[in-house]
Amino acid sequence: MTDLTNPIFNDETAAREHIEAIRWPDGPVCPFCGQMETVNVLGGKTAKPGWYHCKDCRKKFTVRVGTLYERSHIPLHKWVLATQLLTSSKKGMSAHQLHRMLGITYKSAWFMAHRIRESMRELNPGPLGGEGKTVEADETVIGGKERNKHKSKRNPKNIGAVGKEIAFSLVERGGHVRSFHVPAVNAKTLRPILVTQVSRKSVLMTDDAGQYRIIGPEFARHETVNHGIAEYVRGDAHSNTIEGYFSILKRGITGVYHHVSQQHLKRYLGEFDFRYNHRSALGVDDHQRMNAALAGIEGKRLTYRRPDSREARA
Repeated sequence: MTDLTNPIFNDETAAREHIEAIRWPDGPVCPFCGQMETVNVLGGKTAKPGWYHCKDCRKKFTVRVGTLYERSHIPLHKWVLATQLLTSSKKGMSAHQLHRMLGITYKSAWFMAHRIRESMRELNPGPLGGEGKTVEADETVIGGKERNKHKSKRNPKNIGAVGKEIAFSLVERGGHVRSFHVPAVNAKTLRPILVTQVSRKSVLMTDDAGQYRIIGPEFARHETVNHGIAEYVRGDAHSNTIEGYFSILKRGITGVYHHVSQQHLKRYLGEFDFRYNHRSALGVDDHQRMNAALAGIEGKRLTYRRPDSREARA
């Protein structure tokens, strides 16, 4: 449950101290040289709150330096509120909604949302599954229906997934999900992802598509279901977990974002993955989910490039 009266959402000092406590639980650390013992609060009549000075490298810094918030003029309490809104909204929140709620320009809200998605990105994750664990793999297409597209954008023959993007996801039952934007669905593109992202000691569950029959023997056990003959469950063999994840993903893209550009699809997939991996079923509440995203701001930068008209709608 989100308490929007919490001072961290409307008071700059409270927001700064909250981020400092997450980033520096043992006290301020110089982002330039990594020292702790030589860091002091910057004094003087003209010094603003939140500034620190490192005696070792003689540099000044705030909690923004070395994070996604560096060089941003948006107040920290608005960053914290935007992070809370984006992480607690199961199907996402559009940049237009953030623009209205935060009182900032749409362009700033759009870029702000992408920075928050970058903070959700997991660095160097270990493989999913393991001995005695089950991982489901499947793919889905992202893109509007042909009849809803402008005439110049339609695929006249409506062949397969032409004009659409492909998302490939791996879900550990009772655990985490990991999604990828792939150019095609075949053993050549999917095998490198499966063998690096899933422990080979895992049980692999898929549909009966040909690419999975090629890759499946590399795992401890491989079970398939044949959707073509309306087979969806056979004992413990099913892909219902990943289908449930896809239902949330596609409802969010269709109902909230409406259009996701090819360039940024991987960031939206990361956003939905993050919320699923920090869901209430795993004992994570809204506040903890927000703090996990705030912890991910360190050591990342995302510079602004002016979006073209198509990307701006994402």
